[in-house]
Amino acid sequence: MAKVAFLGLGVMGYPMARHLKDKGHEVTVYNRSGAKADKWVSENGGRAARTPREAAEGQEIVFACVGNDDDLRQVTLGPDGAFQGMGKGTIFVDHTTASAEVARELYAAAQEKGFAFIDAPVSGGQAGAENGVLTVMCGGDEDVYAKAEPVIMSFARACRLLGPTGSGQLTKMINQICIAGLVQGLAEGIHFGKRAGLDIEAVLEVISKGAAGSWQMENRGKTMNQGKFDFGFAVDWMRKDLSIVLGEARKNGASLPVTAIVDQFYAEVQKMGGNRWDTSSLIARLDK
Repeated sequence: MAKVAFLGLGVMGYPMARHLKDKGHEVTVYNRSGAKADKWVSENGGRAARTPREAAEGQEIVFACVGNDDDLRQVTLGPDGAFQGMGKGTIFVDHTTASAEVARELYAAAQEKGFAFIDAPVSGGQAGAENGVLTVMCGGDEDVYAKAEPVIMSFARACRLLGPTGSGQLTKMINQICIAGLVQGLAEGIHFGKRAGLDIEAVLEVISKGAAGSWQMENRGKTMNQGKFDFGFAVDWMRKDLSIVLGEARKNGASLPVTAIVDQFYAEVQKMGGNRWDTSSLIARLDK
């Protein structure tokens, strides 16, 4: 069992921290809204800290899951940031979906201070976090990863080191590229079926058993057909992720025509008021 801290108690971090506590780890939590950290402690035990630095002091591993690059820099590098409180030989594990650039920046900062850094974005959404079955994509040093992996598995069903620092974030970008294209294809298929007068639920039941089947079809097909989007991974978050993807593509020369156009389709959904709708709401712009 390890002494750990968890920074960021959003829809992902809140249950991830709970799984750490349930597995017997000693958990200290920090959240920008202190009331939420106090609520977490009242439900799960452990301790709430008032700053990331306080949360990190005396811990073996510090986990974080915050909003974006700027949020991550704030909870790590600021005067009250976690990096000011971490001891030599400890590990910082970042589950934020962020840029590979910030991962490399924080790795270098950690190395200077004598502790380790792993970029470890996750896939599986809120349901995956709540059920402790996330997929974790990691970048960093092999010896550090070997120490962190057993603790990460407290809330994961799959975890793998993909390469040096930044590799986790790059893999998460591939994950989002694949999802964007899949959801648009599913939206167009359902839209086409409606226009053709077919029983969409029956159609999905059949084709999901063949080569067209996917997680998106199994978990979002029915709700897309019903026009229900008040759950899941928000469009605002997906656009944030796709901006990171497209920015990285400009650097490495990758051609992502489908991803670029789907990003613009999500911009249309935002204009429809769908900022917090699930990413499956791509179909709303077709059915309007």
